Amino acid sequence: MRVKVSRKAHFNAAHRLFRPDWSFEKNEEVFGLCNNPNFHGHNYELIVSVTGKIDPETGFVIDMKVLKDLIKTEIEDSLDHKNLNIEIEEFKTVNPTAENIAVFIWNKLRPFIDASNDLEVVLYETPRNFVTYTGPEA
Repeated sequence: MRVKVSRKAHFNAAHRLFRPDWSFEKNEEVFGLCNNPNFHGHNYELIVSVTGKIDPETGFVIDMKVLKDLIKTEIEDSLDHKNLNIEIEEFKTVNPTAENIAVFIWNKLRPFIDASNDLEVVLYETPRNFVTYTGPEA
């Protein structure tokens, strides 16, 4: 039997969607308001889920306090109130779309999650726009 457990978190961050190799006009056409040269922010909502077998000794798939602390130290502390394009090394060369941020979060958390468990990241950029990432294809 496999069970999925989830933890919600949030962080606030600014970004700009653009490609430096494109003209301003092309960036404006593709990214619209998200291409604002002065950046713009989001109140990101995050759901991290771990799916696995219940440990017969603890009754946990993963200790939720461990998951909470992991999300705090690896994600919230590093992304909250940051300009993603400027302050996060990975996004100096990767466009900080919701898709790429979700992959970034998954990659930061994966080393800390038991290899026998599945990891899923759901990132809400707005209440109606969200992405889900479950890892690279096998």
